[in-house]
Amino acid sequence: MLRTSALVMSLLAASTLDRGASAHGQPAPAEQRLSRITIRSVGQGSPVVLIPGLASPPAVFDDVRTKIGASHRLIIVQMNGFAGSAAGSVPLENLLPGAVDELAGWLAANRVQKPAVIGHSMGGLMTLMLARKHPEAAGKLMIVDALPFYGMLFGPSATPDAVRPVVEQMRAGLVAGTAPPQVPPHMSNSDAGKDKILGWLKSSDPKTVGEALVEDATTDVRPDLPAITQPVTVLYAVSDPANKAMADRLYSEAYKALPNAKLVPVEGSEHFIMLDQPGRFDQEVETFLR
Repeated sequence: MLRTSALVMSLLAASTLDRGASAHGQPAPAEQRLSRITIRSVGQGSPVVLIPGLASPPAVFDDVRTKIGASHRLIIVQMNGFAGSAAGSVPLENLLPGAVDELAGWLAANRVQKPAVIGHSMGGLMTLMLARKHPEAAGKLMIVDALPFYGMLFGPSATPDAVRPVVEQMRAGLVAGTAPPQVPPHMSNSDAGKDKILGWLKSSDPKTVGEALVEDATTDVRPDLPAITQPVTVLYAVSDPANKAMADRLYSEAYKALPNAKLVPVEGSEHFIMLDQPGRFDQEVETFLR
């Protein structure tokens, strides 16, 4: 059940929008680099936004993109500084809220309303933030192995203030280079998956990852859940049948205040469900989009 916290624990080891083109009905640029994120638009059809997690690139969604790309416009988000991309040009503070605002601004400028949004891990948290702060920018939501507050993994009484010193120490190790990147337990159940994750982490900007880590771990959106009215599907990984009851309780408690949540356990998977169970993940995404 701790796959969502494993990446956190392992790490101990002003945008410019092309509003003029959209206002005149011209197609959105295929790719736009903003201050915190880069957005690529591919294909035609009903829009689907894909948001990867911490230190991950859009490539994490490559398999499912081949399944849904023929009938959907894919709006693919890359956090600048993750997985080989150049770091952003603005101060890192408020990285996640700023990225969410940039995404909402891009969607509004390009007249994309109520897209389906799929977010993995940190991207799942960003999906919830988008739905709460910019409800016009999010239709139905799929949250992939993400909690509304990762501090729940430290215990029921954990608070953002209690978690912050721990993750600040992790950030310091990353930035100083004293905590070399390594794949923690519970990220993937295959060597190929672990190799991909390690490569993405090694090629990420440490300062960007450190800031994202701290914000990801100390953001608690549970008080906002009752105000989210969009339908929500939550996929969560169950690596071992013996841990299923524990994982069920964790996610039921985490999302109990979300009125429209559908909780879906995915057996035989670690945190990166799309790498460990690609067929099942594709099936769940296609069901979600229908």
